[in-house]
Amino acid sequence: MARYHGPVGRLSRRVGMQLELKGRRREAGKEAFDRSAYPPGQHGQSRKGKLSTYGQQLREKQRAKYYYGVLERQFRRYFQKANRMRGVTGHNLMIILERRLDNVVCRLGLAPTRPAARQLVTHGHVRVNGRKVDIPSFLVGAGDVVTIKEKSRELPVVLEGLDLASRRPALNWLRTDPDKREGVVISLPTREDIPVPINEQMIVELYSK
Repeated sequence: MARYHGPVGRLSRRVGMQLELKGRRREAGKEAFDRSAYPPGQHGQSRKGKLSTYGQQLREKQRAKYYYGVLERQFRRYFQKANRMRGVTGHNLMIILERRLDNVVCRLGLAPTRPAARQLVTHGHVRVNGRKVDIPSFLVGAGDVVTIKEKSRELPVVLEGLDLASRRPALNWLRTDPDKREGVVISLPTREDIPVPINEQMIVELYSK
């Protein structure tokens, strides 16, 4: 499966949103983004004009895809699933993305970034309700317990994640026990619980054409 492996700062500038992909370099990345909050490349500053409606819709989809590390085919499947669910399709889509195991591992502070969390999961370091789950797209449910396996609890990436999490506000739908390297999904998130500045209604409009 192909994934972007270039400079992650370029992605943030391309979509006009801080994607928080850099771990300990996050603050430095934010400073660089603030200084150069325009598209990368030789003509980036000249492309800061107003986007068309389609351009705005496409940008919101790219923001969501890059933020959660999801490719187009899987993202479309998530949208189709959200569209079949009861409630607001855009809200459903964001909740599905937020429930991904790699995102939850990052939110709990067991990894500093989503790419790092994805690697922890695929390498078999994560347990859900005591069972190994090595699929980053696994969707957690209310009451699930997410744990780093005992032999992996002192990995530098886990310690870095806990350090960063100690300086972030807690989320209502998650509870972390740093000493046990463990977290509990108290409830499924609502859209208000998801601190991501994405206009999901534009994604709905894009796919509804």
